Amino acid sequence: MSAWTRPTTADIGLRVFSSSLDNLFCETTTGMQNLLMTKDSKVNINSIIRHSSQWNVSLRKNGTSDYEILLVKWLEEVLYRNEVHEEFLCELQIMIFDDDEYLNCNAQVDWVDSKLVEKGVEIKAVTSHELIIEQLKENQELGSKWEEVPSFVGPGWYCDIVFDI
Repeated sequence: MSAWTRPTTADIGLRVFSSSLDNLFCETTTGMQNLLMTKDSKVNINSIIRHSSQWNVSLRKNGTSDYEILLVKWLEEVLYRNEVHEEFLCELQIMIFDDDEYLNCNAQVDWVDSKLVEKGVEIKAVTSHELIIEQLKENQELGSKWEEVPSFVGPGWYCDIVFDI
């Protein structure tokens, strides 16, 4: 996994690296799901019966911060399905694409009954506070101001995101 927990004042933040935008959404989602589970759940989740589905979100393009807004909308969908439909996402593949008016995130997901997953942290909301999604060019370096988070050299994508707990 390419997601690291990073310090924030009162919430939980992640910095995520990936080689592509699609994988950045996957890694960010996996990072969020890992925050929700206890250590025991992380070990036991592979022994729970899985179900497969397709989950999709779309966003009308506005020209600025479209990827960031789509990511927030996607992660909110994942939290909603966990809380309301009791579908805890375990694994996913994402395809991000756009048409004339919309930016779309289509995901093939594996999920388990969320009642069978022991939760640790409760995420109340996905925030736009300090939210960044950027692409790094070849040999462009992204330093880290946090000791727990390594630096990253492009090409690739990175994301900083904060969750309200």
